[in-house]
Amino acid sequence: MNVIPTDIEGLVIIEPRVFGDDRGFFMESWNRQIFADLGLDLDFVQDNHSRSAKGVLRGLHYQQPNPQGKLVRVTAGRAWDVAVDLRAGSETYGKWAGVELSAENKRMFWVPPGFAHGFVSLEDGTDFLYKCTAFYTPANEHSLMWNDPEVGIEWPLEGIEPQLSAKDKVGKPLREVEAFA
Repeated sequence: MNVIPTDIEGLVIIEPRVFGDDRGFFMESWNRQIFADLGLDLDFVQDNHSRSAKGVLRGLHYQQPNPQGKLVRVTAGRAWDVAVDLRAGSETYGKWAGVELSAENKRMFWVPPGFAHGFVSLEDGTDFLYKCTAFYTPANEHSLMWNDPEVGIEWPLEGIEPQLSAKDKVGKPLREVEAFA
């Protein structure tokens, strides 16, 4: 596996080893020992799967208390995936990093606890899978405003009108978010 650091400490892009031929491909998307050897000693408790039409924007979600780390990937279609640092005292607090995840590139994105996370689907039928380090607790879920100018995420929305859930339409701006201790 190839681990590609981002400009934000702890947030990494992972390129798995893919073995393919004219019959298809094989890859390990999770191997506890290999990830631990790479410095990602993780314990997952929940797997999630969503399917989205083109233009669906989910997030930017975070859970506090009981923050979740997420190992995310796309198995069908394409998505622009984003994480925003909400860790108190972090030199990169309020900064974001994004990566295109697709069935074709097979990349994964490790989003540690203490980040807001979201994505926009760039194709119909985009299947987004993620492993979580903590259980989902609806009462602890919050949304950071996806288009907060203070954060300044560069979403690839040319020709796309984002479709948001009711809770994502009322996400808080960064200045109103309680940082993770």
